[in-house]
Parts: sequence; C-alpha cells; structure tokens
Amino acid sequence: MKKFGFATGAAKAATFTSVVAGGLTVAVLGLAAPAGAAPIGPGSAQDTINQLQADGYNVIVNRIGATPLDQAAVVAVRPGQTYSRTDSGTPGDSLETTVTGKTVYVDVK
Repeated sequence: MKKFGFATGAAKAATFTSVVAGGLTVAVLGLAAPAGAAPIGPGSAQDTINQLQADGYNVIVNRIGATPLDQAAVVAVRPGQTYSRTDSGTPGDSLETTVTGKTVYVDVK
C-alpha cells in the first residue's frame, strides 16, 4: 500500500530485505573470488598477470625490486574492489546483481 507516494509496511520491509540480501551476496562472492582466481603452479609473474587479466580482472602490480616481470615471482594475490550494479529490470521483478568490474593486487618480487 502506498501513502503519499511512499511504500509503507510490508512492501518497504521486503524491498529493504532484498537490497541487503543482494549486497551481502555480492560482498561474499567478491571477496572469495580473487583467492581462487590466482593461477596455481610454477610460472612467472607475467604468466600470472596474463591469466588474471584473461579471467576478467583489472590487475594492479606492486613490485618489490626491479626484476623483470617475466623473471619475477608472485608473492601474493590480494582482493581489490569489486564493482557491481543491482537492477530489477521492470517494476515488480526480482533484483538481479551484475558484476561490472573486478580488481586484484598482485605482489611480485
């Protein structure tokens, strides 16, 4: 029921609950993904960076020393910001969250 153009009661609570649930889902998935995204096995830092970029990540490299990337070792892959948007499409539809960008930090030595 609407009163003065604002949702009230159960409609307001349902909307709030849907938005919070969508946000929590994105937060959990966004934080879990970079750890699983790191390539496993021997290889250069350049190989790791190339694989992460191929998987759709925006890669930010933190270097320790001046070793070329094709000879450097990966010290860590850390999660960065994940950008997403939540849309309902048309009024009354359920909310759908779409990831629009993913960032990881790669520490190399």
